[in-house]
Amino acid sequence: MVRQWQAVHPGLNTGPMEVIGRINRCAALLQQAEDAPLRRAGLSRPEFDLLGALRRTGHELTPGELARETFSSGAAVTKRLKSLTGRGLVERRGDTRDRRVAHLRLTDAGRDLVDRILPEQLAYETAVLATLAPGEQGELAALLGDLLGTLEGRMSALRS
Repeated sequence: MVRQWQAVHPGLNTGPMEVIGRINRCAALLQQAEDAPLRRAGLSRPEFDLLGALRRTGHELTPGELARETFSSGAAVTKRLKSLTGRGLVERRGDTRDRRVAHLRLTDAGRDLVDRILPEQLAYETAVLATLAPGEQGELAALLGDLLGTLEGRMSALRS
């Protein structure tokens, strides 16, 4: 693709396209694989992210806090929570002072599921990254972290 663009527009710097294109392609391939351990457990990555947020914070969260923890929209969190509560993995408790507020926590079954799947998921992700040496993985994580930090701080300015 890059060579084709360079042939059509030889004077353009296609370097950014190479980086962004590869990030997008990696993301697409990872989504197609659908995280084998999660799939076997009947969970999507976004559902696991919600369960994981509740597990790692160690306390109840509101839907809004969960949305912020998982970088999800409120509507997406609501939809996922409906499924997870229906499956007995998450329970909601109403606020005693404000009935509009819900507090969410993992059930015992939800906590057990996260604790069972996390080592399998980490082993799967380790296998996915096995072609990179540990130092390269650390370097890639740091570079992507830098990029994320920049994007999170500048995306609103770039959209306008």
